[in-house]
Amino acid sequence: MSEIQDRVQLRPSWKSRIGGEFEQEYMHNLRQFLIQEKGAGKIIYPEGKNIFNAMNLLPFEEVKVVIIGQDPYHGPGQAHGLCFSVMPGVAPPPSLKNIFKEIHTDLGVQPANHGCLNSWAQQGVLLLNSVLTVEQNRAASHHGKGWERFTDAVIQTLNSEHSGLVFFLWGSYAQKKGAIIDKKRHLVLQSVHPSPLSAHRGFFGNKHFSKANAYLQGHAKTPINWELPLVNEGTT
Repeated sequence: MSEIQDRVQLRPSWKSRIGGEFEQEYMHNLRQFLIQEKGAGKIIYPEGKNIFNAMNLLPFEEVKVVIIGQDPYHGPGQAHGLCFSVMPGVAPPPSLKNIFKEIHTDLGVQPANHGCLNSWAQQGVLLLNSVLTVEQNRAASHHGKGWERFTDAVIQTLNSEHSGLVFFLWGSYAQKKGAIIDKKRHLVLQSVHPSPLSAHRGFFGNKHFSKANAYLQGHAKTPINWELPLVNEGTT
């Protein structure tokens, strides 16, 4: 393994499969871009230690469900490396609130008092943004810088080396991102995005959470407990 790969803080089960991406020119260019942005005094989210959080919370072989997002939240204290998730003590954004509403309708689960989705990740849900960094207060500011190619490699590896995964593709962006997924090997669940702009056009009522669990059980896998554990208010 090269010195570059050695420096990357990534679980061995992921590094052994996608570590070669860090040797590619596009990743070198992406590293230089991030260094320059930080050098110019720009605030980048999430913190460096959390950039690969989606994979570091979940070994490759334990992935059961994949939720694909776009890029991290760009407000202070929100992003921590899992798509749609925010740290405890941070108010859940509108799309996440709508996700909780659908879970309640679908499964009768009451929303928790926070929006941290760590417990999903620990059960086998890969919460993968297409782009893994963003500049403060500038949505989509790091699109086209190389992250999309990296996360394409992640999705392709999941697609080819796993079978019986469930992919949630919410909105046209995620659906284009997931076009490479083999629907004969995996369950692909599609709907509009949970954003307030579109949720009423097919996200509400999609029953993706119960459908995912039924599929997992049908493939002899433990279903996901979508109910988040309560946390003490103000916990970080």
